[in-house]
Amino acid sequence: MSFMNGESFRNIRNGFETVRDSGAGPHPKIPRGKIWGIAVLAVIIMICIANSTYEIKEQEQAVLITLGKAQAVTTPGLHFKIPFIQQVKKVNTTIQGFSIGYSTDNNETITDESLMITSDFNFIDVDFYVEYRYSDPVKAIYASSKPLDILRNISQSCIRTVIGSYPVDDVLTTGKNEIQAAIREMILLRLEEQDIGIQLVNITIQDSQPPTTQVMEAFKAVETAKQGKETALNNANKYRNEQIPSAQAQADAIVKAAEAQKTERINEATAQVARFNAIYEEYVKNPAVTRRRMFYETMEDVLPGLKILIEGPDSSVQTFYPLESFTGGTEDSENSDSSNVSENSQQE
Repeated sequence: MSFMNGESFRNIRNGFETVRDSGAGPHPKIPRGKIWGIAVLAVIIMICIANSTYEIKEQEQAVLITLGKAQAVTTPGLHFKIPFIQQVKKVNTTIQGFSIGYSTDNNETITDESLMITSDFNFIDVDFYVEYRYSDPVKAIYASSKPLDILRNISQSCIRTVIGSYPVDDVLTTGKNEIQAAIREMILLRLEEQDIGIQLVNITIQDSQPPTTQVMEAFKAVETAKQGKETALNNANKYRNEQIPSAQAQADAIVKAAEAQKTERINEATAQVARFNAIYEEYVKNPAVTRRRMFYETMEDVLPGLKILIEGPDSSVQTFYPLESFTGGTEDSENSDSSNVSENSQQE
């Protein structure tokens, strides 16, 4: 070694030769001071050998300090250093975490950390869990004396800032993911400004609830009402979705029937117009014949449904119906007409 001179080596060698030759002749007397010197020297050599190596595990990084100058060592395995001149400080690079608002040992609430106020001036207890890792071992050791305390203070400040900008309903129910993302982004910006060698991995809301039992029951009642509202809306939407196709089908059927009726009436009116035009053309050619034919046709339609009343000389009224009895009807109808006439005459 560089710290041992030639005279020391000669003394050690002479001592070992004296011990080796002592079996051949009379035992020489070894000075006690020399024995103690040899023992101390051996201990020093062993200490130097033991302090000349160090090991870095998979989830570790080291900082090698040489006369106050720090250097990061990130490669796992066995490494060498100069004893008593170089020092090594190891940093755990695994993902670690700490809680805010509660204790991980007994799960008790820490009111000073968890109690916050929202944007609508409601108090609420919110618990968080922060995950982090050391990204730069040199900065983690030398940038600050307590980097973990800095991360905790930054996290609490960002949490209160973000929670104070959201209403209590969002913190309790639907806004948790958005709140977590906003807090994480704010912490990352603050850590980038501080540059203390710590990287934020994640921050999550563990629990959020009102600070007192009475308020908690009120919030539960509100949540129950909201769930009832959502259920009613879902049922209404379901009923609407079921009824709309049926109503649409009925509407389509009504429209199609109306269109069919419209087409039928248009065709009928068109036919009547064509018939009228044809009659008019014939009427123009021979008006007298056409009028007579139209009269006969009208009478054919009207007379079968009429009752004929004939007044006798003595003002007696006889009813004859139907008209077919005079125009070739059956004998039964004639007999019935005769009986009706006789009955009317007797009554008169």
